[in-house]
Amino acid sequence: MEYIHAALLLHNAKQPVNEDNLKKVISAAGIAVDEARVKALVASLEGVNIDDAVKTAAVAVAAPAAAPAAAPAKAEGKKEEKKEEAREEKKEEEALAGLGALFG
Repeated sequence: MEYIHAALLLHNAKQPVNEDNLKKVISAAGIAVDEARVKALVASLEGVNIDDAVKTAAVAVAAPAAAPAAAPAKAEGKKEEKKEEAREEKKEEEALAGLGALFG
């Protein structure tokens, strides 16, 4: 997890997320650097838009909290709610699949 945090910190600071910068951040935190993990993370982040991945993850986390608020009174409303929940679940799965690119 420290490696992901270091990458996000670098990205937030508008610094390139590369092996040298990751090693510096991890070392500065007092953590022994694992070269293989650094290389794997840099390779998995290649071509990933981190801003989009973070937004997608934030939407996926916020959506389940909002879903229980709606409670339709009619049976027809329940059918629509189930369809809507299925759509939301599908969106969440897609968002999490995109987030998986951060972990290789």
